[in-house]
Amino acid sequence: MSVGCCCGTCGQGMSAEWVTGYLETPVGRVPRAAVRWKWRDRLGAWAVCWGIGRMRYTVPPGLYAVGTPQPESPLLVTANYKLSFDHVRRELAGFDAWVLVLDTKGVNVWCAAGKGTFGTEELVGRIARTETVRIVNRRALVVPQLGAPGVAAHEVARRTGFRVVYGPVRAADLPAFLRAGMRATPEMRRVSFTLRERLAVVPVELVSRFLPAAGLALLFAGLTGMSRGGYSFESRPALWAAAMVAANYVVGIAATPAMLPWLPGRSFAAKGLATGAALGFVLGWLSPEPWPDRVSVGLLSLAACSFLGLMFTGSTPYTSASGVRKEMAWALPVQGGLAAVGLTGWIAARFA
Repeated sequence: MSVGCCCGTCGQGMSAEWVTGYLETPVGRVPRAAVRWKWRDRLGAWAVCWGIGRMRYTVPPGLYAVGTPQPESPLLVTANYKLSFDHVRRELAGFDAWVLVLDTKGVNVWCAAGKGTFGTEELVGRIARTETVRIVNRRALVVPQLGAPGVAAHEVARRTGFRVVYGPVRAADLPAFLRAGMRATPEMRRVSFTLRERLAVVPVELVSRFLPAAGLALLFAGLTGMSRGGYSFESRPALWAAAMVAANYVVGIAATPAMLPWLPGRSFAAKGLATGAALGFVLGWLSPEPWPDRVSVGLLSLAACSFLGLMFTGSTPYTSASGVRKEMAWALPVQGGLAAVGLTGWIAARFA
């Protein structure tokens, strides 16, 4: 089934198996969203967690119905990143509600609020385009708490007549939130960052950085053949060099988020340095090469793991845009210096 253009919801040629029908309203038909995930939804959720088709995983912005909502039914707002939308509609099983989907360019609520696409102008404009005021009598919008940085509640109320009510952090708390009369408990307001949540971003990073890591592994493997006597390729040192790159790639991406609470320092670059120091020590201890090579490997591990740790800052609830810029200002030069010295020493060791 394809979603037609009605009430501000345009299909854009998108197949929508999650649309189970349409609800007639004073301004036209509103697509009714299923609350149960089908195998395509589960496959899509798995794929985007591995970075496959992530920026194309969207639903058309507009107004949707869940169940059989009435004019007094609650109105919830979310992003048009399909995984965000899917979690909301799944948690609304047993409820009759309206869901207003904003055009966030396929970005989740939290990130879109920081970028400005989940914001006041888009929310006000989407309400106007969908003619929501003619469909919903209950003048309250449930906006995700993580969307608050992008939404000026007083401005939305002035321009639309809808009062903004900030919902819970997690979609899983929506049923309890709605049953409590749209009141959130302190636990619903708290942003957690458990081991499972920290590791959730690891697959995306592994996929997005696989090609650069593979290229570096091939480069270092090829460089092992250099020596004062010319070039002579041998498989054993080449495999060891590729294995060192692979170790930095996996450990640098996975260990820093996994061990985040226990690593020293406040900045992610510093925490990555700690991870790199541990990995560099292990690689140096296992290395069959002379000690100058081992020292260089340690420096390269410091640079690589610190850089990969720094890249993790955009996936946490602990940082801000200004904080990331401040951290990058000192971290990138330090990482570049460590990499330059380590690479120079590693190449020089080939001619020693």
